[in-house]
Amino acid sequence: MATIDFYWDIGSTNTYFALHLIRPIAAKHGARIVMRPFNLGFVFRHHNYVLRDEPAAKLRNRGRDLARWAEKYGLPFRVPDRFPIKTSRPLRGALAARELGAETPYVDAIFARYWERNDASITEVEGMRAVAAEVGLDPDTFVALCDGPGMRQALIDETQAALARGVFGAPSFFIGDELFWGKDRMEFIDDELSRLGQTTRNKEKPA
Repeated sequence: MATIDFYWDIGSTNTYFALHLIRPIAAKHGARIVMRPFNLGFVFRHHNYVLRDEPAAKLRNRGRDLARWAEKYGLPFRVPDRFPIKTSRPLRGALAARELGAETPYVDAIFARYWERNDASITEVEGMRAVAAEVGLDPDTFVALCDGPGMRQALIDETQAALARGVFGAPSFFIGDELFWGKDRMEFIDDELSRLGQTTRNKEKPA
């Protein structure tokens, strides 16, 4: 079974779309998605990249371009009133939810709340408590784990590992040593999984 390492941050607009687009491709090839939350803001600072310093014309076009993606794939995306946000707590929450056996529903919940329902409370303790209850976790247990030193260090480690692997933005996907960056790389990911599948089938053929 092929593995897709999916590097993500809740603060990335393009990651919202990638989350929805990668799953049918993985299912098509029987591939496993491994979610890799990391602090994109730290990575940007590491590379001295400032999103808001991009040309004004590009920034003006961004909203319309995102609307096209939402329309094309029938997704209820909207730009939140609070953007950008500090994402460390919801990212730590993903690691805590993984430990508690609720990673996938948690990730789905925070992306829907922020990018569909204009709910930026996911950056706050009470918002995290609400998400925990939504996905069937005990809010007290979840928040204590999320904000504890173990998860804080785990997110630092995940971010440093992403940098060491060459991740510079979100969403980023690794299949083996191949890096695919952006929501518009799904065809290349599909092709790579097809290639790996064919290679595996050829090896399994009797001599």
